[in-house]
Amino acid sequence: MFSKSVLTGALSPMIMPSRVLGRGHRLPPSERITVGIIGLGGMGLGHVNRFLQNKGTQVLAVCDVYKLHYRDRIWGEGNRRGLEGGKKLVTDYYSEQIRSGVYRGCSAYSDYRKLCAREDIDAIIIATPDHWHALCTIEALQNGKDVYCEKPITHLFSEGQRVVKEVSKHNAIFQTGSQQRSDRRFRHSVELVRNGYIGKLLHVEVGLPTGYDTPQNDPTIRLPENPYEYNLWCGPSEVLPYMRSRHHRWWRCHRAYGGGNVMDWIGHHNDIAHWGMGMERAGPLEVDATTSWTWPEFSGYNTPVNYDIRCGYADGTTSSISNAHKIGVKWIGEDGWIHVNRSGLRSSDATLLTDGFEPGPMKVYYSKDHAENFLEGVRLRKECVAPADIGHRSITPGHLGYVSNELGRKLQWDSKKEVVLNDDEATVLLKSLDYRPPWKM
Repeated sequence: MFSKSVLTGALSPMIMPSRVLGRGHRLPPSERITVGIIGLGGMGLGHVNRFLQNKGTQVLAVCDVYKLHYRDRIWGEGNRRGLEGGKKLVTDYYSEQIRSGVYRGCSAYSDYRKLCAREDIDAIIIATPDHWHALCTIEALQNGKDVYCEKPITHLFSEGQRVVKEVSKHNAIFQTGSQQRSDRRFRHSVELVRNGYIGKLLHVEVGLPTGYDTPQNDPTIRLPENPYEYNLWCGPSEVLPYMRSRHHRWWRCHRAYGGGNVMDWIGHHNDIAHWGMGMERAGPLEVDATTSWTWPEFSGYNTPVNYDIRCGYADGTTSSISNAHKIGVKWIGEDGWIHVNRSGLRSSDATLLTDGFEPGPMKVYYSKDHAENFLEGVRLRKECVAPADIGHRSITPGHLGYVSNELGRKLQWDSKKEVVLNDDEATVLLKSLDYRPPWKM
């Protein structure tokens, strides 16, 4: 699958991924996994830094539809993002190698397809807004690349199904950006639950952030700084009137580009909830989102402010995914409870939290660094801690929740076949894939 390619230039070395050679870290440039990064906003530039500093990788190219932007800041203030910001980070980091002729330089593309087509790139990192995830991922997979894509894995349900199929078809390594799976506290909490320390599991509270009710930036409708780049940025989704309160950073407040805080965070906390329930490759049998949803006063947003998605599972366990709960995951069993989030781990039984406490014989996938786990998967051709099918299923209750709320009724769900039962209208809504021409999947 991986190329054995030559960088252009008289002194350019052979690029061979380290997985082929079976070696460890601190590899010479000629043996590193070559990387391209698509999307150079807040998360994207973070990934640029992360993979630059990893001794087992070499960043060859970056991609963004914007030559330059400043995220949600006033134009000209703060960090430079887009192609200029991404390329500068890479160029500065490799400055000595560039001077010596070992590294030819970082290529910059506005078209992700050109980056994906490069034969000398092994892995693609995708940190675009949600509505671009599927197209970039599928293009990368069809070009023989391994992929690390930020969560949620896709914007639309049908896109997720397609990505899962393409990963399998191409025997690719895929990692979803559900970084909590590589955090010790989350892994420990999951092992406590699955080893039975709270008894039979009864109910799970998945706490996500409240949505946005008012504009998060200037809501004035105006011409974008660069209308051509904005049109490219909208891509397969509709071109809404430009406003700063609905563009960089705040695009997820409108369903054309994202799914609000419910879809932004469900891939984190519901992923952990499913992991603890042992449902990461399954899902609920019913989903009800007909109550407790409220909507923003600001007409520029159309994702919920308050929400509750209630799920029922085959083993009798129920869950509630809602902003009404404390952020994180709380598993409630017959004999106690465990709650975990990024600030800590709590339990009705304090002895479970003592240093060195051993959860028991049932162990889950161990990963201590999410990016490194992806690179290890690329080298060894081994499944990552957050593969495509798990990432897709972790957010499926969110997709179903939107449909349930829109139709005003509970949905019956066959999690194995991934179909809504006895409800053609719900099926049409769930599987809708209304791309703006000429884009298609």
